Amino acid sequence: MKIKKGDKIKLLSGKQKGFESTVEKVYKLKNKVLAEGVNIVTRHVKPSGKDAGGIIKSAKPIDVSEVIFICPKCSKPSRLGYQIIDGKKIRICRKCKENVS
Repeated sequence: MKIKKGDKIKLLSGKQKGFESTVEKVYKLKNKVLAEGVNIVTRHVKPSGKDAGGIIKSAKPIDVSEVIFICPKCSKPSRLGYQIIDGKKIRICRKCKENVS
């Protein structure tokens, strides 16, 4: 997976199509990312023990195929590529060919 925590992304599908956000967490095995303020769901929770019940809003992960990376250099949505420079593998923007890592 080429998207990492802290990357700026844009949603390609769903209710919030076109919305820009940053990645909070990456789930590599599930191919999902948790983005800030995206895919918010509400749950009705019963009170149990010390926790009070009520309506709780939380963010759910979205699939990586539904987001695209936004390059910090050219500020355009773009795919990511890899290049090996001095024995190190770095991420590059496919549009402006700049180092993103």
